[in-house]
Order: sequence, then C-alpha cells, then structure tokens
Amino acid sequence: MAQDRKSRGVRPPLECDCAKKSSGQALLAVSCTPKMFTGLIQHMGSIESRTSTDAGDRLSIDPQGWQYQPSIGASIAVDGCCLSLVEARGSRWFFDVIPQTLRVTTLGSLAVGDPVNLEHAAVADTLLGGHLVQGHIDCTGVLESAGQRGDEYRCRIEFDSEYAPLLVSRGSVAISGVSLTVADLGPGWFEVALIPTTLRDTTLGCLRSGDSVNLEFDVFAKMIERQLALRAATPPTI
Repeated sequence: MAQDRKSRGVRPPLECDCAKKSSGQALLAVSCTPKMFTGLIQHMGSIESRTSTDAGDRLSIDPQGWQYQPSIGASIAVDGCCLSLVEARGSRWFFDVIPQTLRVTTLGSLAVGDPVNLEHAAVADTLLGGHLVQGHIDCTGVLESAGQRGDEYRCRIEFDSEYAPLLVSRGSVAISGVSLTVADLGPGWFEVALIPTTLRDTTLGCLRSGDSVNLEFDVFAKMIERQLALRAATPPTI
C-alpha cells in the first residue's frame, strides 16, 4: 500500500529560510510569499566566506560581476536552494543558512572558493524556459559518472530510490538548480544529457565522480504522489 513520504521516514522538501536572526541583531522578517524559479541559471558566483552563527551558518557569496542588484529579503537560489538575502556589502552577498539546510543539502559542505549556481526569483512576466522550480531541495544525489557517450555528454546521478516515483523518462528534474530533462533512468539512478552551454555556464561542468548535487523533483509529481498516498490511506466511506 502506498504511504506518504513523512510516514515512510523520507525527509520532506526543505522550504525557504524566510526569517533569519543575524548575530546580535533583532529578527529580520522576510516575506513568506511563495517564490518560484525556472531552473535557468543566470550567473555563477563563488563562496567568499562562511562563519558559524546561533542560527546556523552565514554564507558570503561573491556574485562574480553579476549585474543583478537584489534588495534585502530577496530570494535567490544558490545551487538550487532558495535563500533570503540578509545583507549586501559591496560586491558580497550574505545569507543565513539554518542547520537543517546545512545537513541535507550540499551547502553544508561548500568550501571557500567553491563555485555556485545563482538564479533570482521569477516574476509574473518571466519567460519560463525551464520548468517550475521551488528551491526546496528534496535530497542530494551523487555523480556516478560523466562524459561523452556517442554524440551526447551524459551524467549519471545516483539517488535515494524512495524518490523514484517522482521521476519519469523525459520528465523534469533540477540538479543544483539547473532545469534538466531525464534522459534515462533505472533502479536508484537517472541520467541527463548536458549541452556545451550548460557545461560552460553552470557548476555541472565542474563536477567529478563522487561529487554531491542537490536534487529537486517536479512539484506536480510530488503533489500527485501526495494525493494518491492520502487516498490510499483513507478508504472511501461510500
């Protein structure tokens, strides 16, 4: 019988860190309205510093010349994780990351100098060139292999098979914030094909076997699976 993800012990997707407490400062309230992304990476930045705080870690990111000028509280997907900007100082952006996010995404293992994918939140007239991405990471995967296969560059990702129902061939998946199409899949793995632009303009071109990536599965697949699980757990009364 189908069960919902929580009852099976699988982590629910992470949500935006919408309220942050800066060290020695009052609580900074940030709008909790839903934010969406498209999975089309707009720029690559790099980790400039990380420091521990009472609320987790504070990450400083160098946007590496990105012309986007965010306001305090703006939502930015960093390697696919929706984070809220808490401070901007010169060419440095600061984000507070809570312990749960550090534990279950790749943000907890990033080192100074590591590159990160960046995308600001979509607005009503944004061209949806990728797919609807929430910035709520479901789990991490591991790059099993990457390289040229015939006329395609393929990456094979290993992941927790509990999430297998959320993937279909030629369906959408976000890898470290990048919207991609599932090219092939099997027990505990799936593959994507990457074009030269993606390899050049995102962190996916820097990956090596054994590296971890953030995975967000299609939101519509998650909604459908949830509804099916609820119906299976609650037999009709008629």
